[in-house]
Amino acid sequence: MSIRPVKRIVQSTPTIEGAGVKLRRAFGFGQTAETDPFLLLDDFRNDRPADYLAGFPWHPHRGIETVTYILEGTVEHRDSLGSHGTLGKGDVQWMTAGRGIMHQEMPQGDAQGRMHGFQLWANLPSSLKMTAPRYQDVKGAAIPEITDDDGTHVRVVCGDFWGRRGPIEGVAADPRYLDVFVPAGKRKTLKVEVERQAFAYVFEGTGSFAYASKPFGVLTEKQVGGEEILFREPVGDRSLVLFDSGDEVTVQAGDKGIRFLLVSGKPIEEPVAWYGPIVMNTQAELQQAVSELRSGTFIKG
Repeated sequence: MSIRPVKRIVQSTPTIEGAGVKLRRAFGFGQTAETDPFLLLDDFRNDRPADYLAGFPWHPHRGIETVTYILEGTVEHRDSLGSHGTLGKGDVQWMTAGRGIMHQEMPQGDAQGRMHGFQLWANLPSSLKMTAPRYQDVKGAAIPEITDDDGTHVRVVCGDFWGRRGPIEGVAADPRYLDVFVPAGKRKTLKVEVERQAFAYVFEGTGSFAYASKPFGVLTEKQVGGEEILFREPVGDRSLVLFDSGDEVTVQAGDKGIRFLLVSGKPIEEPVAWYGPIVMNTQAELQQAVSELRSGTFIKG
């Protein structure tokens, strides 16, 4: 077993999207090598309805998959396929945009006016860029939840973890998407296969992630396993932690515990050409998509 060292810690950046929604962007619209197969992660969290009610009116997607995960409030969505529904607290939607879809998402707060959710974009390989669009809407009650003996709690949104499998299936990036809470003062090691890229996004509490281990000089009775774990500085709310290679992530929770998304996937390792929510492999493909959008031929039968 080898610790995945922390490569970089980044604070998410305030930005405005849609018709004026204020959110925080952990990564996106830049170089993709560190996060491949993932392209973007937005944290849309607000207690002021004026900062999110304008929502994300009709907009196109092509060449990607999006996952929307709601923690507070609701999001009403509809699209050019005739699909329509509402995501509530704990619900997840995975949308495969494929060859093209028009889509809108309109957030509503809870009774206290709170809205909180995440949207993650996963790339599609060239062989699936023009696949048929589809949805997977999953109610929160269908997402497996596991509590370990030390109180660590994990929701398995997608992928296999601790003997449970999330309900989202057939996603090209083969992602593992976990919502993890580690209680105050506890240390937890979570397996992430070495062939996967991985990142953590902290959204509650504080904690430190391990970056290395070294052998103890002289063992004492309290030192088990013959090595010392070295940790980075504590990180808190809205922090993105990017990991290097290895097969496990170790976190030490702070005095209020720590909650974070732990996301991993197998890199696609293909060129990326994108224009907003349209992501292709070449500039020629991108220009073709934009031309179709302007001419009204973007949506295929």
